[in-house]
Amino acid sequence: MDDAPVGVVIATRDRSARLAVTLRHLLALPERPPVVVADNASTDDTRTLLARDFPQVRVLALPSNRGAVARTHGVRALHTPYVAFCDDDSWWAPGALAAAARHFDEHPRLGLLAARTLVGPDEREDPIDEVLAHSPLGHVSDLPGTQILGFLACAAVVRRTAYLDAGGFHPLLFFGAEETLLAYDLAARGWGVTHCPDVIAHHHPAPGPRTGRSARVRRNEALTAWLRRPLPCALARTGALAADARHDPAARQALRETLARLPHALRARRLLPPHLERAARLLDETSRTLPARERLLDGTP
Repeated sequence: MDDAPVGVVIATRDRSARLAVTLRHLLALPERPPVVVADNASTDDTRTLLARDFPQVRVLALPSNRGAVARTHGVRALHTPYVAFCDDDSWWAPGALAAAARHFDEHPRLGLLAARTLVGPDEREDPIDEVLAHSPLGHVSDLPGTQILGFLACAAVVRRTAYLDAGGFHPLLFFGAEETLLAYDLAARGWGVTHCPDVIAHHHPAPGPRTGRSARVRRNEALTAWLRRPLPCALARTGALAADARHDPAARQALRETLARLPHALRARRLLPPHLERAARLLDETSRTLPARERLLDGTP
């Protein structure tokens, strides 16, 4: 089953109907990728559905909700050289995984590839695509596409060895803007992180806001700064959060959760190499001119 060059990992919890749609798309792909579902202790009928309707899918029944770390369990369960991530509301276009495999085969330093993301049944381009395509980090000769330090996890493909080398998604962040830290850690170990628009993912999120996401994103932006960025950057991010907390309930929640996790972040603190810190600062400057949704998605702190 793992003879295909690209396997697929889906992290899910309590969204069996959406997961079923995603799996039907993935199992119809011409690349026939092996699929692993890392179930974050669902309380609905997810596991019954998988056993009944998708026996060809490998299921990792996690005993508790591990958040984004569920993806790491999935990566370890696969033995394909490359692994594509999906959420339970996203899938890959036919031919996308083959295109991704070619990029990885031809560029040995490539660690992570961020795809072009088409949203909803009308397939509108996600705003993040333009942001990533015009990254100020530009191109280098030994990598495809544009260099980036942020991506959407539901539209990313990784080199398995690079992902594990970087440690995968950090458990401290759980979910919400967890991608930036992984991009930092890959790049710090010399792996390339790029946007390749010829690789296409589809994303069909449920309409309306996702409860608690704003607070989680702001918390994780602050924690990422404490984990990898210089002290003035971390203090500025936390100070801005504290200022907003005076009038914004989501910011208050984010600040409380940041402070609760701060001792752990300080123990795991490891500054970026100087060349990457310069790149992160360049993205900081660029992000200040972006609309709010694009700032949220591009992974720049």
